[in-house]
Amino acid sequence: MHHESLVRDHTVYACVMGSRAFGLATEDSDTDRRGVFLAPTPLFWRFQKPPTHVEGPAPEQFSWELERFCELALRANPNILECLHSPHVEHIDDTGRELLALRGAFLSRQVHETFTRYALSQRKKLEADVRQHGAPRWKHAMHLLRLLASARDMLRTGTLTIDVGDGREPLLAVRRGEVPWPEVESWMTRLATETDAAATRTPLPPEPDRARVEDFLIRVRRASADRHPVVTDP
Repeated sequence: MHHESLVRDHTVYACVMGSRAFGLATEDSDTDRRGVFLAPTPLFWRFQKPPTHVEGPAPEQFSWELERFCELALRANPNILECLHSPHVEHIDDTGRELLALRGAFLSRQVHETFTRYALSQRKKLEADVRQHGAPRWKHAMHLLRLLASARDMLRTGTLTIDVGDGREPLLAVRRGEVPWPEVESWMTRLATETDAAATRTPLPPEPDRARVEDFLIRVRRASADRHPVVTDP
């Protein structure tokens, strides 16, 4: 089965991510598409397994096979968790609806470590840019501030919201390079401190609900095996 047909025929959930999902789009923003496909179960019975992810077929499009997606979400991967909370859903079927209904099962205190680690690596890149070029890539600085604020709010409330809402204008000012770098740095430091404080009294559970996610995956695989008794190459 061709990789593109997995995305075309077996996508269970597809959404728009990036600036458009975050409420930070400007006229020149790309449309980043992310999706989850369910490879028919009989494909796993062969020596050559289906792919864990597929790029394309459209530009700026990337999809994960359901199991890989769940695995990354259980590890609190920031990009994956945010996919489950996009306000712009382009396609969803019953399996996709079940996946979205499980959103809470993936959230745990682990998000503190994964979001903080990711933010730290991004901040180091920005600092390297400042040393080399005298200024950071302002768009990246804006997105890092957004990520830190959403991590803080998720730890405070127990839910992940990715649209920045009324944070839009101050963040776009950063993107335009209108906020001096030292000011942006102290904003990042303050958000990181607030995130650490929120982690000490978060309503999130210590671990994600792995058993519930695995039960979903097994049911979906079994139903797929019943639907596709034999898969032949097109």
